[in-house]
Amino acid sequence: MSGAPPPAGQAAPPPPPNNTVYIRNLEESIKIDELSELLRELFSQYGKVLDVVAKKNLKAKGQAFVVFETVDAATQAIKEVQGFSLHSKPMVLQYARTKSDATVKQFGSPEEFELHKRRRMAEKERKQALAAAEAQKSLKRAAVAAPAASSADRPVKRPLKSTNRSDGHAIPDEYLPPNKVLFLQNLPHDIGADALSSIFGQYPGFKEVRMVPGRKGIAFVEYETNEGAISAKENTAGMQLGEQTIKVTYQRQ
Repeated sequence: MSGAPPPAGQAAPPPPPNNTVYIRNLEESIKIDELSELLRELFSQYGKVLDVVAKKNLKAKGQAFVVFETVDAATQAIKEVQGFSLHSKPMVLQYARTKSDATVKQFGSPEEFELHKRRRMAEKERKQALAAAEAQKSLKRAAVAAPAASSADRPVKRPLKSTNRSDGHAIPDEYLPPNKVLFLQNLPHDIGADALSSIFGQYPGFKEVRMVPGRKGIAFVEYETNEGAISAKENTAGMQLGEQTIKVTYQRQ
């Protein structure tokens, strides 16, 4: 669920009316449970509240989402609560940019809800991977900018690899930047290349499935472009095959 404005220089049209209200400029010192209760009590007077979402992580602090049963209730709440002070801070309200879990679960089919969750998780992983790649670039720039030390002063450092942090530990699979090859894990041991091809061959630029001789439960899927791999990953992350939930990440470069 997203409501925050786009980064500077990337203007986007305001989100269309929907039943989820995005709130920012909330007092960050309020405990999450207390904040959720306050928001539910405040907004319930405008209509039935399906869910209140407020997160603990630093990036999301001071923000929350209130999910109403109807668009009219959300519209009325935005109109009347805009600028209302909660703990001496005026709240800023707008419609959320994406559908909430509660909305899709109530008004969509079980299949739509599962697809919505997979896409949301894939988008989260994509952003984490891009952030990790940017952090890695920053480390490389810092290493290049630092004065070169003489070999007499200290040992020569080995160059950083694209998927390693400066402390020598590998970046987790979930944070790897996108590329054309997907790495599949936790596969049923009896699944073969044909079955996987029927699943991953639906996405643009599919080239092949590569099983690993002597190793069960893993495989690689290659596409012609990064875009094809990204599309496949977004739509298959968390997919259930038999009794197992498969893990889909990008191949480590």
